[in-house]
Amino acid sequence: MSKKRIAVYPGTFDPITLGHEDIVRRAARLFDEVIVAVAGSTNKKTLFSLEERVALAKAGFDTPNVNVIGFDGLLMQFVQDQGAQMVIRGLRAASDFEYEFQLAGMNRKLYPKLETLFLTPSEQYMFVSSSLVREVATLKGDVNQFVSANVEAAIKRKLG
Repeated sequence: MSKKRIAVYPGTFDPITLGHEDIVRRAARLFDEVIVAVAGSTNKKTLFSLEERVALAKAGFDTPNVNVIGFDGLLMQFVQDQGAQMVIRGLRAASDFEYEFQLAGMNRKLYPKLETLFLTPSEQYMFVSSSLVREVATLKGDVNQFVSANVEAAIKRKLG
């Protein structure tokens, strides 16, 4: 019997975008289980609380092998606790690579059994980021082409 292939896709997901959802759905075809790990402890000032970000992410997936879990603390401890062997990271542009490459090296040093898989989003989501979505929404711009309808509604409620 082969070991269950579990991947963790970590992030702040503030908010989760269609680009994030694209990567999760594609990863779900590659792994037995994909855990969307919503980070609670972050240096970023988030628009949504951890609980809100988890709920928004959960609403985006009806795939049976995708689970959304909020966590605090060190990602590598969370990955080990979940029995995962892989971390998924999204790369939108070459500028993402240097930071992600350093992160992958640090993670491997902390947990040598871990591998990092880089996935690029589909072309229509290459430029979409949570921070840009927040900025557009804060300036009263239309974000419906970047996030799901429930996320757009939550942004509008949050920003008034």
